[in-house]
Amino acid sequence: MTFVKHELKQGKVSFLIWTISIGFLLAVCVFLFPEMKGQMDGISETFASMGSFTAAFGMDRLDFGTLIGFYAIECGNVLGLGGALYAALCAVNILSKEEKDKTAEFLLAHPVRRTKIITEKLIAVLIQITALNLIIYALSVGSMSMIGEEIPWKEVNLLHFAYYLLQMELAGICFGISSFLRKGSAGVGLGIAVMMYFLNLVANIAEVEELLKYITPFGYCDGADIVSNGNLDGTMVAIGIVMGIAGIAVAYLHYTRKDIC
Repeated sequence: MTFVKHELKQGKVSFLIWTISIGFLLAVCVFLFPEMKGQMDGISETFASMGSFTAAFGMDRLDFGTLIGFYAIECGNVLGLGGALYAALCAVNILSKEEKDKTAEFLLAHPVRRTKIITEKLIAVLIQITALNLIIYALSVGSMSMIGEEIPWKEVNLLHFAYYLLQMELAGICFGISSFLRKGSAGVGLGIAVMMYFLNLVANIAEVEELLKYITPFGYCDGADIVSNGNLDGTMVAIGIVMGIAGIAVAYLHYTRKDIC
């Protein structure tokens, strides 16, 4: 597992920055809830009548006076987008950076199969994403316990599980894209994550564009849908899993045949 250790060591600083940032922002949001709870009583009705803007974020279908209603919006904005950006960045650079840093020739000169390199780099990505989500989950639940609110375990668990799946899907897609890239690729990963996020906003605003929810992983992470239905959309999740696996398969197929210079 030499490559796994190497990648984890190289990505340590980035991992710590993203984990601390996302965890801190989520904890702050939770700690603010008791202070804002009394002011939220009439806000839900106001948001429900504000039209497209609130519909885009699902704010018209959630009760901001409850912890889960408040948390679903904040979780979507902080962990949803933040986690997606981290997963995309983590995966989109992983196979291309040797060529960018001019170390590919040295790496491949060793008697190591390319499939082993791909597998261990993939494992490193999955470990980092999993670790980030476990730490964020612990910080979020711990914060909720500290403010004395009853924790809605089912909804909180579903929200965090949905965003974990989202990050895994984006990582799989970006992992496949990484096998085609040769130089700087951070912008590609960020672009994909942001594009997927805005596709979901469009799908929430325009009913005729609801099909977009089946394209973007943010479709099955909609906090309002999860809280209202008490489950994830199985069809959307299945499509997301297939897309993530397809990205990984493309990485294996292309990188093993790639002319690396």
